[in-house]
Amino acid sequence: MSQLKILDDLWQQYVRYNPHAQEIHDLFAYNNTVINDHIALRTINDPRINIDILAQPFIEKGYYENGEYHFEAKKLYAKHYQHKDVNKPKIFISQLLLEQFNQFTQDTINTALDQIPQELLKNPTKLLTAGACWQTPSYHTYQRLLEASEYAAWFYVFGFRANHFTVFVNALNQFDEIADVNAFLKEKGYTLNSAGGEIKGTPKDLLEQSSTKSGTTEVTFTEGTYQVPCCYYEFAKRYPDKNGQLYQGFVAASADKIFESTNVKA
Repeated sequence: MSQLKILDDLWQQYVRYNPHAQEIHDLFAYNNTVINDHIALRTINDPRINIDILAQPFIEKGYYENGEYHFEAKKLYAKHYQHKDVNKPKIFISQLLLEQFNQFTQDTINTALDQIPQELLKNPTKLLTAGACWQTPSYHTYQRLLEASEYAAWFYVFGFRANHFTVFVNALNQFDEIADVNAFLKEKGYTLNSAGGEIKGTPKDLLEQSSTKSGTTEVTFTEGTYQVPCCYYEFAKRYPDKNGQLYQGFVAASADKIFESTNVKA
């Protein structure tokens, strides 16, 4: 799927837990080469595993930081990284601002982070696909975390993996508009994230985005096995800026609603 092994590894992990993403990919791949616009990763603002740590394997492969984003309501901060070869997918990494949450959330996440094996902390490339590399989560704890932060609860259960991949709509042969992509997906039985409208952003923003609602996957908790939302598939159409070049950044207001594709409460 790409010339970077870590992206291939992240993709294989992603579709293993989210078979609906592979199904959608194959629908588009029938008469297209499906190009990935970007991937998204989630982490915590802990110096052992923060954005700068997760970005290292990509920077070593020619990526550079090219934007930062603040999500005050969700208490998140993010950066995106771009490759000098613009045909390679962008990397969007967000982190939870843990100190802004209640003591229970802080203690729970810190306890999990303290259990990450040292060999993973010393190897960011392996860390990227390590999943929840701590003791088996508690469903009761997961439910309590949901009250404070859907993001924190998701990270507690799933840890390190790609939260989503993104189809670059501009490169599709049979669709020109995000609205047409959405209609096609709904016709095939997929549910879209409607938070903030099915289409986030406008041509004036230079970026339009939509996404499926997260599929669910079976997770083993200390209390038993439960189905919980895991990951989703995104679709992005980019527009040319005043210089005639396709916009390469992200729109914070739109990304804020895209985050909600994994929301349990929704």
